[in-house]
Amino acid sequence: MKKIIFSTVLLFSLAVANGQTVFQQAQNEAKQTHKLILLSFSGSDWCVPCIKMHKSFFENPEFKKTADSLLVLVNADFPRNKKNQLEANTKKQNEALADKYNRQGAFPFTLLLDENGTPLKTWSGMPDEPVEDWIKEIVTVYDKKYRNE
Repeated sequence: MKKIIFSTVLLFSLAVANGQTVFQQAQNEAKQTHKLILLSFSGSDWCVPCIKMHKSFFENPEFKKTADSLLVLVNADFPRNKKNQLEANTKKQNEALADKYNRQGAFPFTLLLDENGTPLKTWSGMPDEPVEDWIKEIVTVYDKKYRNE
């Protein structure tokens, strides 16, 4: 989890320094490294399925290993508690991502995107399958995009 948080903070810092949004920076990284973008919409302090998904899926060691090699992670978080509120710029970026990719307001909602931001696969709610099968789905989409071209 610390690595994911560090990566997100680093990505945000780089984006701010370059005048880009976090998502634009993620797209640039995905283009340069031939990775897919995993965009997760969550309510980290109020959405029970989001909290479970982060613990069961995103903190899973096998997922982290896969993510390091195949994915650029972007978390569009929508906390409700006052103490967890995001900076105005981050909030604005997350709202723009929701307007584009999550108009129905589902939580959790996860998308696998290519470097151009085109959705390749979506999951509404917490995946029903075990994390190992979810990882296989991600790898299959990645293989179609980069290994079978």
